[in-house]
Amino acid sequence: MCGIAGVVGRDGSPELTGRVEQMRLALRHRGPDDSGTWLAPGKNAAFAHTRLSVLDRSAAGHQPMSLPDGRYTITYNGEIYNFPALRQRLADAGVEFHSQSDTEVILRMYEAHGPACLEQLRGMFALAIWDNKEQTCFLARDRFGVKQLYYQYDNGSVAFASELRALAVAVPRQLNRQAVFQFFLSGSVPEPLTLVDGLQALEAGHYLLWRDGQVDIRQYWQVEFSRAEVAPDPAALTRAALIDSVKHHFVSDVPVGVLLSGGVDSTAILALARISQPGELHTFTLTFPGTPMDEGPTARRTAALFGTIHHECAVDGRTARQILRDFLEAVDQPSIDGFNIFAACRLAKAHGAKVILSGLGGDELFGGYPSFREVPRLLKWGLLARRGGPLSAGVLSLAGRVGGPKWRRLADLIDLPPDLESAYGVFRGIFSRSEARVLAQHYSGESGPMDVRAQAREGASTPLDHISQLELTRYTRNQLLRDADVMSMASGVELRVPFLDCEVFDTLAHVPAEQRLAEGKALLLSAVPEIPSWVAGQTKRGFLFPFQHWLDEEWAGDMGAPVDQKVVAMDTWFQQWSVMAFESWLHRLGPENG
Repeated sequence: MCGIAGVVGRDGSPELTGRVEQMRLALRHRGPDDSGTWLAPGKNAAFAHTRLSVLDRSAAGHQPMSLPDGRYTITYNGEIYNFPALRQRLADAGVEFHSQSDTEVILRMYEAHGPACLEQLRGMFALAIWDNKEQTCFLARDRFGVKQLYYQYDNGSVAFASELRALAVAVPRQLNRQAVFQFFLSGSVPEPLTLVDGLQALEAGHYLLWRDGQVDIRQYWQVEFSRAEVAPDPAALTRAALIDSVKHHFVSDVPVGVLLSGGVDSTAILALARISQPGELHTFTLTFPGTPMDEGPTARRTAALFGTIHHECAVDGRTARQILRDFLEAVDQPSIDGFNIFAACRLAKAHGAKVILSGLGGDELFGGYPSFREVPRLLKWGLLARRGGPLSAGVLSLAGRVGGPKWRRLADLIDLPPDLESAYGVFRGIFSRSEARVLAQHYSGESGPMDVRAQAREGASTPLDHISQLELTRYTRNQLLRDADVMSMASGVELRVPFLDCEVFDTLAHVPAEQRLAEGKALLLSAVPEIPSWVAGQTKRGFLFPFQHWLDEEWAGDMGAPVDQKVVAMDTWFQQWSVMAFESWLHRLGPENG
């Protein structure tokens, strides 16, 4: 897990090497163990790398890395879990290796297969490869978007970096009004947009090829569920895939721990880890004593059952306030989440952990979110409301003024297309569309029409599969994974997500929705019977902090009122948080129109 950056397509002027060095310094927190820069022989490309050593911690794993003949050079962030098998396959074909790193394996795979090599990489990654013979640059990002990669295409050149802040070091920083609108609408910025105009995210499952000043962007993978027949034994298939994934996610030259809550997903990861890891294993839990969200006692009991070395950190409003400033400094793009994973990774780091596993992805794949029940209901409700015409619109408008933010978002269903995507957007919404539009205009100083919504390109065969696809490609991709990457790296920790594994997904994509998404995560519980009853029988709570309580008590007045309530009402903690997080980001990044 590292930080990468680079510029291609310019001559060897001081501007090129100077900008790459600026980006490397901006990413140094992502790689405290080592760093390096590289300049192409033609001085028209430069790469930078900062390293958190997990595999082949020797100097042989230093990056940027070139093959002996100098044709291919890579800067890469992530982990390829099947690299030993790929390495052996290449070695059997006569390829000679000079390190034990997965980095060299990627280079050799690209040498042998070109962009098609991505189909064989099992893991999380963001990478750039320079081909000195063809004078091309290849950028790629993993299937689910676990690792981040941003780029700028300008006057025939491409600059890229692991974090937006590094890429924005040397560009005029103007707000992207559409991105601001989407942020206040959903609580995160949907890729490929970023909050900085002219900078984009390379979308998950995509690659970019630069050649002669032109870029070609292609999608090589998408979240797609098949029209499957009922599986004869889905629990056995699921169990085998998950055991294999967790085993692969323990590939490391440093110890691997587990983030443990009181929920089903992290408990499943721990239970399956014990199958391949019978020795010393560390678990990490945040507790919130005295609140309904405290999962400490449950996690403590689970850790004892599986015989782990368990670590806890009690968090209350006072201690949370103490780390709030550090958290805000670590934010790359704001969201309404991230504080939880930041605190958890700080706990793991304090106890010497360098790699931790998370249960992220379980709710999306096994139907754990309320969205699987509520979104279809919202769609039916919206269809009924539309039939009421202007009368329904008037009633909803009045309800919005009297009944609060939920009703204001529900009113959006009158104007949006009557489908699951619209209902999902309302379910996951933060502000209503009119409120988000007001906020976007307030911060950007510009007015005008907004795009209705991004068009889904991933595939789903049933309504429930469609909701699963939306959770994976919207909420998880744009918020949870982005925050997990940035916040774990801010603590010098590598976070891995065994549920979001290509082999696991390929297995589950062929299990019909009625089995895979059965209520209560029935399939996951059947696949991992080791999950104890005190976890399996709980009502889902989610990995949340008691923010509303803190705002009402210990944090009272801390967030202030950065936006006058006359501009837009902020009735909930997540609305207040989104405005506070955005304003903090705006102040630090300093756009010219901020």
